[in-house]
Amino acid sequence: MEFRIADSFTTSLSKLTAEDQKLSKTTAFDLQMNPANPGHQFHKLDRAKDSSFWSVRVGRDIRLIVHRSESSLLLCYVDHHDDAYRWAERRKLETHPRTGAAQIVEIREIVREVEIQQFVLPDEAVAAPADQRPRSEQQLLFAKVTDEELLSYGVPVEWLSEVRVATENSLFDLADHLPAEAGEALLELATGGKPVVPLVADIGTDPFAHPDALRRFRTVENAEELAEALDYPLEKWAVFLHPAQRELVERDYSGAARVAGTAGTGKTVVAIHRAVFLAKHNPDSQTLLTTISPILAKLLQTKVRRLLASEPRVGERIEVADLDSVVARLFKRISGSGEIIDQDSLLELIRKESENANDHKFSVKFLSTEWLEIVDAWQIKSWEEYRDVKRLGRKTRLPEPLRKVAWSIFERVSSALAERNLVTLAGAYAAVATTMESRAHPLFDFIVVDECQDLSIPQLRFLASTGADRSNRLFFAGDSGQRIFQYPFSWLAHCVDIRGRSRSLRINYRTSHQIRNQADLLLGKSITDVDGFVEERQGTFSVFNGPNPDFYVASSVEDEIDYVAKWIRSQLDEVRAQDICIMVRTQSEIERAREVCDQLEIACEQLDGRTEPKANSISVCTMHNAKGLEFRSVVVMCVNDDVLPLQSRIQQVSDESDLDEVYNTERHLLYVACTRAREHLLVTSSGEPSEFLSDLTQN
Repeated sequence: MEFRIADSFTTSLSKLTAEDQKLSKTTAFDLQMNPANPGHQFHKLDRAKDSSFWSVRVGRDIRLIVHRSESSLLLCYVDHHDDAYRWAERRKLETHPRTGAAQIVEIREIVREVEIQQFVLPDEAVAAPADQRPRSEQQLLFAKVTDEELLSYGVPVEWLSEVRVATENSLFDLADHLPAEAGEALLELATGGKPVVPLVADIGTDPFAHPDALRRFRTVENAEELAEALDYPLEKWAVFLHPAQRELVERDYSGAARVAGTAGTGKTVVAIHRAVFLAKHNPDSQTLLTTISPILAKLLQTKVRRLLASEPRVGERIEVADLDSVVARLFKRISGSGEIIDQDSLLELIRKESENANDHKFSVKFLSTEWLEIVDAWQIKSWEEYRDVKRLGRKTRLPEPLRKVAWSIFERVSSALAERNLVTLAGAYAAVATTMESRAHPLFDFIVVDECQDLSIPQLRFLASTGADRSNRLFFAGDSGQRIFQYPFSWLAHCVDIRGRSRSLRINYRTSHQIRNQADLLLGKSITDVDGFVEERQGTFSVFNGPNPDFYVASSVEDEIDYVAKWIRSQLDEVRAQDICIMVRTQSEIERAREVCDQLEIACEQLDGRTEPKANSISVCTMHNAKGLEFRSVVVMCVNDDVLPLQSRIQQVSDESDLDEVYNTERHLLYVACTRAREHLLVTSSGEPSEFLSDLTQN
């Protein structure tokens, strides 16, 4: 008998208490081991329209809803008795007549009227927000879409008439009642997009094998796989993969490829599954899954371990580590006695050699930035190279006499490093890249890179040295709108060509429509990189609705702390403490976040890459350490005029044309912080608010 689990079951399971979850899992395991055991208390649901729905007793008041046939058993839902029965009575399992995909369909005539939440479409989609006019007078969104087209998107037949009269006000609630592929297609149509038509299955094909069915149903072969699905119900990406994501994961690429998308569209999901897919389908290969920081690498490692819980041997062929650690290890292997100088020591060396040089007016900040972003990044070794280098990282061209003075200082730094047998991290990357280019067999057959928008020049040059033009060798995932560390530069100049092999994800699963819509105001409608590649940020839509973000400008620091504490206290009625995070720009503002927790008398856990959210504790962190995280509720504090953009960064700008870049990365940083929120977002300031707050709250 085929044993399956639906995503509706994992979602409902996660909402139960720990004790009820434990009992429900035990019942699920028992059903898998012996579904015909007479000890299972199956009960026929008399009021259910689908005669194959049964309930199974878990405890005194908990019931598990299953769909049972002679050849299969599907875990569908679990809840308290009355709620579980109500869920089953309003649904049926059927095969869509056009696409051939298995769907759990809500029965339209039983759906009661629900509170309608207004969905405001982007300006380019409609002339003005809908008012409270009767539906007959409002704009019907799909009046010109034929039944055939709606069916091709997976809309159930009995919902066609309801879709026909959908308006802006009713769209989100309507989408919630439809199978995921149908709801997403309607949202994309409403925002001016053109959805991809799902695959039409051949007659006789298993409806559970359809790509859209695979995103919500999983066939479970053994107890280990069931444990994996039930132990991480919120990590549904590890079980159910969207067809658009699956296509990118399993595609064969003729060279380097990249997946882009705004925050929350599942780029990391695709990167993880891509690494696992490559390892599974190439048994003798070694795959590197990497990213820019140890913090993010640790998160990737945890998710890979969960995804491969039942296949540990595949996991042995996937190395997960931050790129700097990988290269430092390889450099140690090839160099023998050379050591990599740490950043603080390097900056001190630059300061010392600057003081030893005579007759110059360069600031230490300028020299440090010029060294890190030009001389060291490009591994410039001669005056001629420095004189002629194209300054993409720093936009103003230094006059040649000034360059000559600066080069004399950089020569001193290079000589001092050589005398001490030290190399910079960029130098280590260059040395390892040279070794990689000469190897007949690569150390890694495949490399998958997450957060690629923040790769540095040395990092990209190293990756290119592994064979950027080889099929499936390099796969990148990233969002230019989240670039917060590096100056932009040309990938083509470093032999990494993704033209024709770059795709964008459009469906946001992590962040509500309201939060995403507000955060998008911080960025432009598109971002163009140095090579002319345009990332369109329009056309992305969220698959769920939520409350509008809150904004508060306090009269004082004390007022801000009091307001945030009051807001979080209201959240605790439905959100656990560990699902809440307070984010600030720098370590200097962390104490303010701690004071909020003290006022609430709740433990506070600072996240710094080595720690994870703890039960019964509110997390606090800087915005930079928020990358890769998500929480149900997020507070972004201290969005003040002298904090965002950070005044110390502005004051240290030695090249006026670089000021725009500082503002861009600071704006991106606030975008990253806001989009860590899934359902609830509060942004506050005290005193003079940041100009970014005005952008964030514009209509």
